[in-house]
Amino acid sequence: MSLEEVIKSGNYELIDVREPMELEMDGNIEGAKNIPLGEVEDRQDEILSIEKPVILFCRSGNRSGKALEYLNSQGLKEGYNGGGWAELKSAL
Repeated sequence: MSLEEVIKSGNYELIDVREPMELEMDGNIEGAKNIPLGEVEDRQDEILSIEKPVILFCRSGNRSGKALEYLNSQGLKEGYNGGGWAELKSAL
């Protein structure tokens, strides 16, 4: 499935890998779980246990790409880089 198909299906979990202060300053996407990039490794079990596609995003797509690469190496089956939060929010 492509990212667009996953979004259209409405069956996904959003994870924002930005720092909490960035959410306060820039805004967020309602319903997204905030797991900063620096916590992804410690919280990988929590993320890997999600039973639907996971869409990771950040400010530009760079950090979410790093998080996705790591999680894929740990066995994440359906992960997607949603890119920057503003673009993703408008796509939703």
